[in-house]
Amino acid sequence: MCRTSKFENEYQSIKEIKEEDKKVSLSAMFEILGVKRANYYKWLKHNKSERDLENEELADFIRKYDEKFNHTLGYRMMTDRINRDENKNYNDKQVYKVMKILGIKSIIRPKRRSCTVRKSNNTAKNNLKRDFNASRPNEKWVTDVTEFKYGKNNENKLYLSLILDLYDRYPVGYAISDHNDNKLVFNTFRLAVDANPGAHPLFHSDGGYQYTSPIFVRMLNDNGMEQSMSRVHCCIDNGPMEGFWGILKCEIYHYGKKYETREELEEAIREWIRYYSHERYQRRFGVKTPYEVRSEALCNENPVQYPIPENKAIQKYKAAHYA
Repeated sequence: MCRTSKFENEYQSIKEIKEEDKKVSLSAMFEILGVKRANYYKWLKHNKSERDLENEELADFIRKYDEKFNHTLGYRMMTDRINRDENKNYNDKQVYKVMKILGIKSIIRPKRRSCTVRKSNNTAKNNLKRDFNASRPNEKWVTDVTEFKYGKNNENKLYLSLILDLYDRYPVGYAISDHNDNKLVFNTFRLAVDANPGAHPLFHSDGGYQYTSPIFVRMLNDNGMEQSMSRVHCCIDNGPMEGFWGILKCEIYHYGKKYETREELEEAIREWIRYYSHERYQRRFGVKTPYEVRSEALCNENPVQYPIPENKAIQKYKAAHYA
């Protein structure tokens, strides 16, 4: 206890009033109650509650991980990160409150407004039917190609082709190129197949010309894979890939980040994919990374199930179109 305990009640009153109304003038309260500012702060320093001390520790953790992960963590991801890595048990509300006090918030991912795909007439049926659940690794793969820009005026383009496993959301293969062509897609597929020998997943994509080419269709058949394609102008048919692209671009381009060289952009993309696969916890997986979920499942004859929370809009659509 501080030695100025004869003003204990006054100090406590000032503290409680200030906590309830941040706009209240401390100077006015000091004058009304007849206490000295220096003595009040001395008392405050030595009379912190357990919650005050806990919040101070939490604030230190928040600053640490906000800096480490480039200011990309929202309060839920921040909660999961601190609780797992620091063996704590904070709740979302507490973390949100302290982040707000610190002025720390994650970047907001803009909604995707359009989807443009070069189409071929030789499209396969939508055999995935927006059923994004999978009971084990290599049961369902989804894929797509996306574009990045770099240079002083964003005048240059770079393309990323990636295949995502729907069980664990793990990138099973990806390739980067200056050209969005067959070679890019074929290389991605070969990398995924080589990394997962014996895999025969349902393979879903949009109706882009690379995926409808006779060579690619033969590659699927040779590897015992059933083909599935989104319908025209229905990006939600490949929702998990669209979501993956959204997170990737939001986080590598956060706060207006620009890349002047190809090497710089490619390094950022590869590092983010590594981070996503091996470090980015997902609450749906019990605060595990895609790599951890995949590794556990591949060693288990009966993998843990991670059902996707029901989306009423998708359920309604499926009932109407795939009943």
